[in-house]
Amino acid sequence: MKVGYDAKRAFLNPSGLGNYSRTLIKAMSHYYPGNTYSLFTTKTEGSSFATVVKGMKNVEVFEPQSFLDKKLRARWRSYGITELLKEQQVDVYHGLSNEIPFNISKFMGRKVLTIHDVIFLRYPELYPFLDRKIYSRKFRSSCEHADVITAISVQTKQDIERFFFIPEEKVKVVYQSCDQSFYAASTKESDLATRLKYDLPSEYILYVGTIEERKNLLTVVKALEQVKDIPLVVVGRRRKYLAEVMKYAAQHKLDKRIKLVHEAEHSEMPAIYRGAQLFVFPSIFEGFGIPIIEALVTKVPVISSRGSCFPETAGPDSVFFDPMNVKELAEKINGVLRSPALMENMREKGAEYARKFHPSVITTQLEKIYEAR
Repeated sequence: MKVGYDAKRAFLNPSGLGNYSRTLIKAMSHYYPGNTYSLFTTKTEGSSFATVVKGMKNVEVFEPQSFLDKKLRARWRSYGITELLKEQQVDVYHGLSNEIPFNISKFMGRKVLTIHDVIFLRYPELYPFLDRKIYSRKFRSSCEHADVITAISVQTKQDIERFFFIPEEKVKVVYQSCDQSFYAASTKESDLATRLKYDLPSEYILYVGTIEERKNLLTVVKALEQVKDIPLVVVGRRRKYLAEVMKYAAQHKLDKRIKLVHEAEHSEMPAIYRGAQLFVFPSIFEGFGIPIIEALVTKVPVISSRGSCFPETAGPDSVFFDPMNVKELAEKINGVLRSPALMENMREKGAEYARKFHPSVITTQLEKIYEAR
């Protein structure tokens, strides 16, 4: 079987949708080597994933070739890919990041679409008007033309059916996974080298995610005032919201307890997780929350927001709080840190729960969807 992927995010997005796409492509190539995989991206230049792909024998990459397509790369992604799918005799095309080409109906193969979330409809105030219009048009068209839609959580499945009036039977839940490196064996020496490289404290609470308003880092910083003297390590891309967070931290003499890591090497993230006493995920709303899985797999106790998809992702043995309740978060953090027995239970039960998200499980589900007719 020949499978085509919209791989723009895999090559060009260093987090979120990019991590999802890279993990899925590598896992499918590994667990189903009998397939061939065609990756369609607007460009590969400057992407570290391009180097990874060169070592994958069953993978081929396609990007714009003509002068016009190179000038209008977004248009090529929305219209030009379809002709390539026919030329390359692709059997299945999978849009990995919320969209498939507008003219995909000209492609006679199986059309699969993954929707990650519809936050732009749930929280429109967080998105510019024009962006909302563009997303709405792309999402609606893609949902209508896909043969099957994979939602990354039950929460997202329900949102797709609600906002786009899609029949329930057309939407399948296929969870996300995290990169295979999180499952690899580690050594104390390599973990120590990572800690020294980023000048990490010996003990810390960890936050991972883009530093933007929806991710709600400020609530964690405010909770630090009511938590014992343990630092907070923040790993993620910076947005304007960071200034608000650090202003509050400085005003309340918390800035020296916050260690900012702008963008760590992805291969070193498992070690950064393993060094944490606790992982806090305070986001107001997500489609899934891959960092939660990364924490569970590396046996770090998880405290996450209550509601949204978080109980699905974090499992019954994680701890939950109202994302806008600073006092409750501080109480939860203190309660976990003061109980070694609770921490150990959360580590072991969390890692056991995370087995359902292993790449081998996810790829098996996808392969069945690809083969269905």
